[in-house]
Order: sequence, then C-alpha cells, then structure tokens
Amino acid sequence: MTELSTDRRFHSLTPEQVETLDQVLTEVIPIHGRGNFPTLEVKPKDIIHMVRDKLMEKEIKVRDVRLNGSTASHVLVKENGTSYKDLDIIFGVELPKQEDFQIIKEVVLRCLLDFLPSGVNKDKITALTMKEAYVQKMVKVFTEHDRWSLISLSNNSGKNVELKFVNSLRRQFEFSVDSFQIILDRMLESYLEAERKQGLWKKNPEVVAESMYGDFEQAMDHLRYRLIATRNPEEIRGGGLLKYSNLLVREFKPASETEIKTLERYMCSRFFIDFPDVNEQQRKIESYLRNHFIGEEKSKYDYLMTLRRVVNESTVCLMGHERRQTLNMITVLALKVLGEQNIIPNTTNVTCYYQPAPYMADHSFSNYYIAHGQPPLFYQPYPLHIHMQTGLV
Repeated sequence: MTELSTDRRFHSLTPEQVETLDQVLTEVIPIHGRGNFPTLEVKPKDIIHMVRDKLMEKEIKVRDVRLNGSTASHVLVKENGTSYKDLDIIFGVELPKQEDFQIIKEVVLRCLLDFLPSGVNKDKITALTMKEAYVQKMVKVFTEHDRWSLISLSNNSGKNVELKFVNSLRRQFEFSVDSFQIILDRMLESYLEAERKQGLWKKNPEVVAESMYGDFEQAMDHLRYRLIATRNPEEIRGGGLLKYSNLLVREFKPASETEIKTLERYMCSRFFIDFPDVNEQQRKIESYLRNHFIGEEKSKYDYLMTLRRVVNESTVCLMGHERRQTLNMITVLALKVLGEQNIIPNTTNVTCYYQPAPYMADHSFSNYYIAHGQPPLFYQPYPLHIHMQTGLV
C-alpha cells in the first residue's frame, strides 16, 4: 500500500469533534449491578486509564486505545441516523498465549472494584463475584487469524461499556458507516497532563480517526448522506444481515443499486451458515432486538418486516421448507411485537393463514387468538397484510 493510500484512511478531528469526544469520555455512565450490588458510576476516560495502566503493569503490551463503532460515528457526525448506544473501546494488545486472556479478565474485574462506593468492604469481594454482578457477556476468540476478547459491562438502558482487547481481527467493520475508529491516546495524555498540572484540560489535542473501510472521506460521505456500502461483502459474518436491516429501517439507502442484491445474497447466505437452526436464528434476532432497540420499541415491527423482506427476496441457499420456517419465525416475532405494544386493538382485523409448525408454538400468544375466535398463527410466503385502524401494512 502506498503512503498516499494509507494517508487517505486517516483524518484529524476538528475542534467541534474533539469537544464531542470529550463529552463522550467524561460522561458518567452507570454500570448496573445485579441483585443487591450497587450501581457503579463510571467515566469512560477513567476506566480506560485504569485498565491500560494495569495491563502494562502485568507486562501486556498495549499498542493503542480506540473508540469504535456507533459512538465514533456519533463523534464525527452527530445527527447521522445510526443508533448511538454502546460505548465500544478497543485496546490494541499483544496476546501471544491464551493465558493472557485470564490476566485481562482479572485486570478489568479488579479495576471495577475501585468504582464501588466508599464504605463497601472490598477485601472479601472476589473477581468471580464482580463478574456475576456487573458483566453482561464475555467472549474469547483464539484462532490463527482472530485473537481477541470482549468484556461487556451491564447498563439497563442499553448503553453498555464494551471493552475489547484485540491482538488480531481479520475484519473490524461491516459497513463503511461503522468503520470509524478514533485513536484516543493523545486525548488520554491530555487528560493526564491537566491532572498533573492541576489545571484546565487542553481543548485542542491533535486527535486522529481512521476508517477501516479505507477511504476516510468517502466513508464520511456515506455517513452524512446515509448510504450503505462495504468492501469484500463475502467476509461479513452472519450478524451483518441484522445490522443491514437496521440501517434500512433508519432510512439508509444502498450506495449502489447494482451491487445491493449481491450484497444481500451474501449476507443471507452467511446468516444461515452461522445460524443454521431456526431456533438459533430466533435467539440471535431476539438478542439483537434487546440490545439495539431499547427506547425504540416502536421501530421493532418495521425492523422485523424489513428483515423478513430481505430474507424473502435474497435467500438462495436454503431448501424451500427451511426458508419458510425462517419467514414464519420472523412473522410470529413481528406479530408478538405488535401485541406487546397493543397496536392490534381488535384482533378480528388480523387475517391469519395456515397452521404454524409445532416448534413455533407459543401457547400464551396462540391462546390469546384462539380465545378471540382466531386460529393459531401461521406461515404465509408473501408479505404480511394486517388491516388495522391506522391503515394497511
């Protein structure tokens, strides 16, 4: 790669973008404890400092620290249409052996102890206890090409603090609009300098962002104008289909109409490779809804029907009955969302066809319809038509 092409990946933040980044890093985020454990009040810059310093004490090399994903996109373009929730921090680290993952986990959990309220006896609280109380999920990958771990800290409003420790990762983005990483090291040093001098924070450190997509300005145009584009779509994992449908619901449009059908076929094929069983598919979709639509429950139905349309139009890798099972499952989820939101006030306005497969039986939901003179829910191979008082969907 030439020096020019490498430079096109990078961009220096404007003073306004640096100010937004400061707001993100200094905002107090609650980490909610399970049971009787107290809520931790955490500033991102503080936990980043602690974790980085402790890793270095344990002789784990930290190359850099980056802000990733939707939060980085928010810093670059505030009103960009994406959902800004998780705080996704990437620590670039050297992980030559699997035992290093255990060191990282213990470092993070020990750092959390420092955020417990004063008066709490920390001596008897173990790392396992902190994990059970404050960690939503943990992931560890150690293969030839991918070597990384993730520790996600719980937040009841969906704004989880996600600490990712990456030695190597073949693909770090799905679409150009989520390919941005803001390198935080100079920002963190400016905070430390202000603390040492007991003075005001210097508001103009030189902060650099990188687009993993490749061309930073092109990716920024995609973000500004809500366009969907990617590179090497065959490398996108199964969850890319769910992210793609989310972008469509948020009024993003394909940057290239000629390439989008190929992209959709790739994503559908990979989704069914990664999640071959319909029950796995349902768990994945439900998990995505929980994590990405907190406070946006009214968008869930549109999202599911958008996902259903893409699967219906672009799936070429399944047998007919497997495809029908998946479409049926998504349809049932969409109807359940409507029922939860009381959007179907008169069930006689719902037209249902066919009997569902036995594995889709949801007795509480089906019995509701049976009690109102309706048959159990169905499979229908074409877009779902629900006549409601608000119109025809």
